[in-house]
Amino acid sequence: MSDQAMQYKAQGNELFAQEDYKGAEACYTKAILKNPRNDIFYTNRAFARQKLKQWEDCLNDCLMAIQINKDSMKAYFFLAEAQIELGHPNEALSSGLMAYDLCLRQKSPSAAKIAELILRVKKEKWAVKEKERMRRRGYLVVELEERLQQARESERQAIIGKLQRCEIDNVVAKEELEILDDLSRRKIDELKSVFALADPANLKPREVPDYLIDNITFNIMHDPVVTKNGRSYDRPTLLEHLRQSETDPLTREPLHDSDLRPNLALKQACDEFLEANGWAVDW
Repeated sequence: MSDQAMQYKAQGNELFAQEDYKGAEACYTKAILKNPRNDIFYTNRAFARQKLKQWEDCLNDCLMAIQINKDSMKAYFFLAEAQIELGHPNEALSSGLMAYDLCLRQKSPSAAKIAELILRVKKEKWAVKEKERMRRRGYLVVELEERLQQARESERQAIIGKLQRCEIDNVVAKEELEILDDLSRRKIDELKSVFALADPANLKPREVPDYLIDNITFNIMHDPVVTKNGRSYDRPTLLEHLRQSETDPLTREPLHDSDLRPNLALKQACDEFLEANGWAVDW
């Protein structure tokens, strides 16, 4: 039974590589029916369902995988992505941080990708608070933004519907969704700009303090660490650098991951800045 389950998994992997996510989902389901106690089958199906934008089903698969294996980094990562898509940024942050912790403990090369997701979640949390602040300030801009978001969601569902009915393939669907999301984002940004111009109190320059910026990627840091020479970098970025060369990025002296120390004060400063300035994620 286990051998047959692994065969279904292998077939699913082949179909996934060919971007046949529906076919891959079906194969992973067959594998689960043969062996419902393998967490990898659930995370593989969750990934396929993520590609199909089936977020509720993706979330349920992740929860099943975690029930079987509480140390499944992929399950927590996919769970966070599903939660953010379903509009639950607080839960997504908890899942993302768990994935990041497991990633460091398991020395996975996925730290940068998970850190990127965590920053995105923090931006979403800020957006929720910012929307409430704007709601208190004035209902018109919020109402217009919600209408734009409803229009975007309606068009997204139409594209996903065409994909599920096989009227378009995955490549076309992905392109159409990316174009739609970009256009919607620009419309919302333009709307906010118009209202900001009408409110001089909001015309403050948006700048990120230099000490919060990673010196390799020049992005705001998520998990700052200190090297032996006292310079701080974002941990995921520095770990990626050390995989290529075990040297200090500045001095070129030997440097290993065991030499890194958390910069707790700087991390708190980054977290507090992001909580008040979610836009900085895209700075």
